[in-house]
Amino acid sequence: MNKLVEWKERLKKGHMFSIIVVLLIVVAILGMILYKKQREYRQASENSYNMAFYELVDYVQNVETYLAKSLISTTPEHGAETLTNLWREANLAQSYLSMLPVESQELENTEKFLNQVSDYSYSLSRKNIYNESLTEEDLANLEELHSYSTELENTLNQLSEDLNRGRFEWGELTEKGTVAFAQQVDNISKESFSNLEENFHEYSGLIYDGAYSEHMTSTEKKGLTGDDIDENTAKGLVEEFIGKEKIQEISNLGLSENATIPAYTFSITGNNDENINISISQKGGHVIYMNTNREVNAEILSQEEATQKGKEFLENRRFHNMQETYYITQEGITTINYAYKQDDVIAYPDLIKVKVALDNGEILGIETTGYLNNHTERDISNIQITSEQAKENLNPKLELTSEGMAIIPTEWQTEILCYEFKGKVNDKEFLIYINAENGREEDILIITDTGNGVLTM
Repeated sequence: MNKLVEWKERLKKGHMFSIIVVLLIVVAILGMILYKKQREYRQASENSYNMAFYELVDYVQNVETYLAKSLISTTPEHGAETLTNLWREANLAQSYLSMLPVESQELENTEKFLNQVSDYSYSLSRKNIYNESLTEEDLANLEELHSYSTELENTLNQLSEDLNRGRFEWGELTEKGTVAFAQQVDNISKESFSNLEENFHEYSGLIYDGAYSEHMTSTEKKGLTGDDIDENTAKGLVEEFIGKEKIQEISNLGLSENATIPAYTFSITGNNDENINISISQKGGHVIYMNTNREVNAEILSQEEATQKGKEFLENRRFHNMQETYYITQEGITTINYAYKQDDVIAYPDLIKVKVALDNGEILGIETTGYLNNHTERDISNIQITSEQAKENLNPKLELTSEGMAIIPTEWQTEILCYEFKGKVNDKEFLIYINAENGREEDILIITDTGNGVLTM
């Protein structure tokens, strides 16, 4: 009997040993498969990064070539073609630079340089398209950009050599992370990413006159005036803005230092238990944003009444001379855009959005980012053509309904003083902007009545 028990125990042990052996084999096979997959994934990533890098090298070489050509071009026609090609190549170089596994702050100046080349070449190509020759200052700026492009090209060629010789792999940069990046690249080669940024250490961007000037690189918040305030001062401004009698409870959510406009943010419970969020700029104590969460179940006020409520609210909060422009209504709330009006000129960059409840006219929200970024008194005296001369550039089929003057923003964060003409063609309503200095057609917008509001596109 004892022998039978011993035999069963040995059988059990042997069975368990077999199971363990099988499990170890399965784990080993899975490990090999995972390792192989990981290697394949890493190789695919390396190939992708290599492709992006070599494309970057090619496009930077093209940038240098077109910059050189732009310096010797003598006719506006050929200059426009060269500068348009330069704009395209610089844009593509930026795209492939962004694909590399390097944090943007590591290559900030390089990215800024390519962006400057793109914007500047586009602005000069527009000059050539209008049959204007480049000035001596334009050519001097292009020469400066060319010298930087040569340095960039040389450094990228050295990096390309390092990559071909296996001195570094992209995976090493991603694994070690941004913190270790500077130390890692110094170990790659004396001519490496660190040197790439050293070449641009002194580069701060061109500052030049014309339609696309210093605003391209400026971070100035023109409407953000005043001294820095502390948390208690910000809290007092919140109570003043909303009305202390309307506040049940107020909580400070802290200072957002890394925001575009550093601000103190507060969460408020109103007397009717509604939630209100509001942010106050650290500099000057300006209201950046306020929003009240409550349902609106009736639409009693007309759009005109709501617009007047919004205008009175802005006036009482020291936002003077604001002109309503376009609006949209959703779920009993109308959001109205107001732009600053200087004399008879509407400054569209100085934009404030106001949310008005259509049941009782309560102001449920405000957003002032555009106003704080751009508000200033402009010089609007540089009008070189008359309204009648500007009309000569309009489509003869346009049936004019109104006209005025406006300052419009550009995609380069600059401004243009224009005649604003409103009219219809085939039952479509348009806004046409004609440059008040040179008569160019700067922009065309379609006015659309969506049923819920009047918008432009």
